[in-house]
Amino acid sequence: MIDRQQAGEIVCKFTRSEGLRKHALAVEACVVAYAKKFGEDETKWAITALLHDFDWEIHPRIPDHPLKGEPILAEHGVSEEIRRAILSHASYSGVVRESLLEKTLFACDELAGFMTAVALVKPNRSIFEVDTRSVKKKMKDKAFARSVNRADIIQGAQELGVNLEEHIDFCVHAMQEQADGLGLRGTVPVGLDAAQSDETPQA
Repeated sequence: MIDRQQAGEIVCKFTRSEGLRKHALAVEACVVAYAKKFGEDETKWAITALLHDFDWEIHPRIPDHPLKGEPILAEHGVSEEIRRAILSHASYSGVVRESLLEKTLFACDELAGFMTAVALVKPNRSIFEVDTRSVKKKMKDKAFARSVNRADIIQGAQELGVNLEEHIDFCVHAMQEQADGLGLRGTVPVGLDAAQSDETPQA
């Protein structure tokens, strides 16, 4: 199996957008946090999360992504288990999500992107200003982050067998722990958590 550094090199090779690279890191933060919780292979789960959208720029059409990206991953030595998980995160691929890794990747993908969007419209552009309440509020605003599929967020939590509110809270904290790498610390001082930032007017 390739290591995390090699996975990162693949992402950088095929992905020029800083936003897409940060999205990969955000999904990784959430997926790895679940790997720790479930006692699973953190490296394998990290690699899967990092690579899940590696081909989006070269295959921006459905169903080219991720179907045409899968052979590229095989050529780079990515295991069949990881490639299958990546295929399964796109429901139209026809690959049914069966493993815990596959269900976790799907559950975290859209949510991580949505929480990033929520953070970036906060006064301090910080993930520390994001909590479950603000995420659910924005989910009801159909004009906000229209490209994010709310149904997938809800379905992802259901498939993973977790309460939606608990899932959001878990992923918020996972991303807060990686705030610097995600570029989402914003101007909130170190140590300020979401509970404290509730005093900040909601966007």
